[in-house]
Amino acid sequence: MESEITRISSKGQVVVPLSLRKKMKIREGEFFIVSEKDNLIVLKKIENTMTEEDLDTIEKVKEAWKDIEEGRFKKMKKEDFLKEIAKW
Repeated sequence: MESEITRISSKGQVVVPLSLRKKMKIREGEFFIVSEKDNLIVLKKIENTMTEEDLDTIEKVKEAWKDIEEGRFKKMKKEDFLKEIAKW
């Protein structure tokens, strides 16, 4: 595993060091999934282009997991759940 030190800009941007960009063949405009757990941030390169809808779905799933972890969820009957999913 290769590691290097980088810093975050005032706009929240992080530079991926050139050696890692070359090794992973990362080009401008490529997409990454960003995850956080226990003070660790992980970037995962996505091989296929994602749409705004895909990114929105990822954000909704992330919010749902946070609600579950913090006990903010509701129980519903199977039929009601299927009706709710059909709206998506």
